[in-house]
This record gives sequence, C-alpha cells and structure tokens, in this order.
Amino acid sequence: MKKIHILLLAASLSLGSCNNYLDIIPDNIATIDNAFTMRTEAEKFLFTCYSYRPAIGTKEDPAMFGGDEIVVTNYFRESASYQSGWYVSRGMQRSSDPYFNYWNGQQQARDMYQALRDCNIFLENIQKVPDMTHVEKDRWIAEVKFLKAYYHYWLVRMYGPIPLVKENLPIESGSSEARVYRNTLDECFDYIAELLDEAIASEGLPDRIENETEELGRVSKAVAYALKAEVMVTAASPLFNGNMDYAGLTDNRGIEIFNPQKSETEKLKKWEDAAEACRLAVEFCVGVNYDLYKPEYFDYTNMTDGSKQVMALRKIMAERWNNEIIWANSNAWFTNYQGHCIPRGWTSETVNNTSGTSGNYAVPLRIAELFYTKNGVPMEEDKEWKYEERYGAAKVGADNAAFMAKDQWTAKFNLNREARYYASLGFDRGIWMGQGTKDVSKSNYLKARAGESAANSFEPSWNLTGFWPKKLTHDGTVVTKNSVTYEKYPFPVIRMASLYLLYAEALNEINTSYENVLPWIDKVRNRAGLKGVEESWTNYSTDPMKFKDQKGLREIIHNERLIELTLESQRFWDLRRWKEALKVFNQPITGWNLLYNSADDYYKETFVFSRAFNVRDYFWPIQDAELWRNKNLKQNYGW
Repeated sequence: MKKIHILLLAASLSLGSCNNYLDIIPDNIATIDNAFTMRTEAEKFLFTCYSYRPAIGTKEDPAMFGGDEIVVTNYFRESASYQSGWYVSRGMQRSSDPYFNYWNGQQQARDMYQALRDCNIFLENIQKVPDMTHVEKDRWIAEVKFLKAYYHYWLVRMYGPIPLVKENLPIESGSSEARVYRNTLDECFDYIAELLDEAIASEGLPDRIENETEELGRVSKAVAYALKAEVMVTAASPLFNGNMDYAGLTDNRGIEIFNPQKSETEKLKKWEDAAEACRLAVEFCVGVNYDLYKPEYFDYTNMTDGSKQVMALRKIMAERWNNEIIWANSNAWFTNYQGHCIPRGWTSETVNNTSGTSGNYAVPLRIAELFYTKNGVPMEEDKEWKYEERYGAAKVGADNAAFMAKDQWTAKFNLNREARYYASLGFDRGIWMGQGTKDVSKSNYLKARAGESAANSFEPSWNLTGFWPKKLTHDGTVVTKNSVTYEKYPFPVIRMASLYLLYAEALNEINTSYENVLPWIDKVRNRAGLKGVEESWTNYSTDPMKFKDQKGLREIIHNERLIELTLESQRFWDLRRWKEALKVFNQPITGWNLLYNSADDYYKETFVFSRAFNVRDYFWPIQDAELWRNKNLKQNYGW
C-alpha cells in the first residue's frame, strides 16, 4: 500500500507575533501531493518545520520560570498563566498532566513528536519539488536534519531516553508497530550527533547567515557546529554519563535504557569526544568571523570607561544579530516581556502608571550574590572584601559613580562588583542606562525602597526581591507615562561566550593542564573587564591555588557559565546536567526587606518563599495516558 501522510499544518504553527522570514503561516494544505508540487508550497512546509522551535525566554520555556532566576508574585502567576513554571519550581510536577509537556504539546508546550513527524514528511518528499535546484534542496534538507536533531535533543534533555523518530511509520502499520520502545540514552545522543554531522557535511548549507533581513534565524554550518558542541558536552555530563541513580531502570525487553554502567575510561571518552566537538566548533565559528561583542562596537556620549563596559555587556543579548550571537530564535522575539523587567516607577513620570511597564520579574538575592567582585573572584573569597559586612549600608563614592547614584546610601553588597553585575541587574540606587537616549548623563537611577518610585505598591507590579533583570531589556526601549515603545530582539540560543566556556569545561574534564584551559575562560572574563583567572585568584582569593586543581577549576568554570549566561535560560539546564540541582534548587528564595525605607532596614536578607527539588525532578514524567496507550514505554523513576 502507498504511504499516505495527512498534514495538520495550521494547527501546529507557532503562536508568536514575530514579523520575520520564518514567521509565515502556511495554508491549510491537506495532502503531501499539494505541499510538494512547487517551491513556494514546499517553502511553507520548511517554515512549518521551523515553527516548532520552543519559544525560549517566554512563559513556555521551563528554564525561564521553572528555575530560580526569575520569580513573580502569586497575583501575577495566576492572572498571566505562569503556573507551569511556578509548579515546576516548587517541586509540584505531576505525571497525570505534566507541566511543559513537550512530548505531546500540552501545558504551554509545543508537540515535539509532531515536529519530528513533519520533519520526516519534508525529508521524504522534498526531492519531488520540480522548480528547485539541487543546491537549494540540499540546503533545505540540511536545515531540516538539524531541526530533527534539535527537537530530539530538546526531548532528551527533558526526558532522558526517548523513542527516536528516524522515519515515520506508514499508515498501514499495525498497533504493535506503533508501540515503540524508548531508545537507550547512548543511542539517542549518537543519533543526534549523526544528524548534525550530516547537516554540517551538506554543501548547500551556508557557513553563516549573511542575509539577516530575509533569513533571520535560519540554520547555518556555524549553528550546527555549535549545537553539536553543546550536545556532546551534555552527553558527557554527570546526569547523562554513567548516572547510577537510574541503574536498574529496564524496559520489558530487559534493556537498561539509561546506560548507567560505564567504566571511568568510557566516561572519559565521552568528554574527549565533547572536547573535540568544541574545538571544531570554536575553530569554525572563529573562521567565519564570529567573535565576542566588544565595547568599541557602539557610540554613546558622556561615557566613562566603566559605563561603556556595562553598556557593552548589556547589548550582547539585545543588540540584534550582533557578531557574538551564533543562533537566535526568531520564534521568540523578546518584546513585551521587557515591560515585566523594567520597574513601573523607573522614571519620575512613570510612577504608578497602569499602562506602561509592570516590573514584576524579580531576581533572587542568591543570583545577585553569584557575581564576582571587581577583583574577579567570588565575594566570599575576596581578601579585600568583608563578606560578613555585605548587608551593611554605605555611601556611594566616586569609584562607584559610573554604576550607582553618587552620595546615595546603598548596601556594601552593591559596591565594587564586576561590570556584569551592573549590566545584568537593576536595584536600589543603581543607574539604569537606556530610555532611548545615548547621552549617559541623562540616565536614571532606581529608588526602590518603601514609598519610593520604583517600589510600586500596585499589586501586579510588585517585585518580590528588589532586583530586576535589566540584562533582558534593550536600551532603545522607551517608557513614557502611558505607554512603552519596545525595541525587540530575538532571544539568543547560542553565542560565542557559551561556546568558549563549553570548550574550557570539556578540556578540564579530560585533565588538560590548566595553562591550556584558562585562555578560553579568560577570553570571556577579559571582555567583562576582569583579569584572567590566574592573576585574579593568585592576588585576591583566599584560595590562591584553586585553579591548579581539576576540581577547583571545575568550580571556577561552572561559576563563570552561571554568571556569563545569567537570565539566558541556561542555568536551569546546566545545574541539571552537572547534577547540582538537588543542592541549589532546594535553597529558599530571598530578597531585600522591601517594607522599609531606611537603608539600614531595607538591606536585610528576607525570606520570600521556599522551593523544592527531588531526584525524580531531574527528568520529566511521561504522561500517564501515553503509558496506557503504549505499554512498551517505561516511566522515569519517581513518577
């Protein structure tokens, strides 16, 4: 019998409001015979394959609100349907109807298996299109193979071993053929890498996207190389590489699907493969002129060196398609979400207005504490810093005037921190450059204590901690009394700083000498205005030899990733793959004492709410209904 696939295109489209090349809603085409009769129709199907990309940075992203980087009030959670992230962060996931159910597209998620089926339909039929060149067909095939790899990878990060969808089942398949098993974890990662290798090998795939106006967000070889590096590092990480927590989890064939039993040699081989993938990705991306975004790339007036450093770091994310961003998600334009990141009382004319920004995305105190001092080491390690006095009040002097309002009282916690701290977070008495002006002398500073402009008492605008995610806002976004004009940008997925740090991590795990690891970390640190690891730890840390030991250097690399990629939907996945989530995600959320106006009382660590994370939460549950339909699926532990 001939294979017949019925396409349900319109129902599977992105719901985003992006005006760009990939946001074309296909017609409701009924059969593949029509979809692949000409180039224009096939192109619509290509865009359908792209449309399933999870909208990173939005409320459908588990890493944005299911982790511990951004929290919102009870009022806002209920009114704005952010419950999925809230319940995940509180350890309230469930198997009956899982939150962020990307397995079948329920609970604020897209259907990744429908995405994979559509990708397969495309690959099965693209050669039928008559009015296309072989080169263009090769390019589109490579793009869709990449998307297949990406969607499989998204599922594996969430669920662990999954059933691979290498080909669609023909319609005449019996029920027994449809009852698939979960492939082993090693098989999953091997297949993802194989697809990425095929995309990279394609002669049709461009090295990088040059025509950003028309091809915003499309895949290039640089993107494929970079994703493979991330995939291989993930496969080598403790959660996926010899994780004995899942020993004995066998399906009804007797196969241990998590491949827990690995020798030290086998585990090391995973890291060696990861290091090689990172090396190739770094060399290729540098070779096609990707680089770290630098302060000299923009022009502002009345800027001190410190102000320029902060603005450069802010613009890494929000400056559209700058030279550091290897891939950004044009399904996830960060537009009105910026309004939640900017305090309602940012300026004197926006106090208590009800139609501008809401400012209710709050960053916990522990995220703020993560950033280094100006000496480039953790606060608790800095010999020149009195960590135990960090909540005490002090006046802002000339040496901090580029970042905070001079002669105002603040916490010592806010003084003499690294530039990424001031670029990433808005807080009481901190300067917030932007508002569409390039004259830094016109910048505002926040007044966030009780009764002041940024301490808005309007319930939907209440910020729980006293910290705002400034990093997520574009400096060109303009807030007035009654409106906001957004400068939107596509949310970054992979950028060069992440790639350098992945390479450093992999090199350290294969016991490369620290002298060969540090340059990759130092590239990122130097761009942030910090000295290299060796100089900083030797001169300022209470643990000056830390970087010479593999365990100590691992901690430094992990911290560098957590700082550099703060608020970029990376921490959630990194803490999981490192198997550190059990420790970190069970810590309470705290902030400043928002009910007080005096600096002495306001700057006290205050409990906000508790979180919960169990071993079972490392992987999502498969929905109970899926297990009832297919008895060959094995549920993850704990569900």
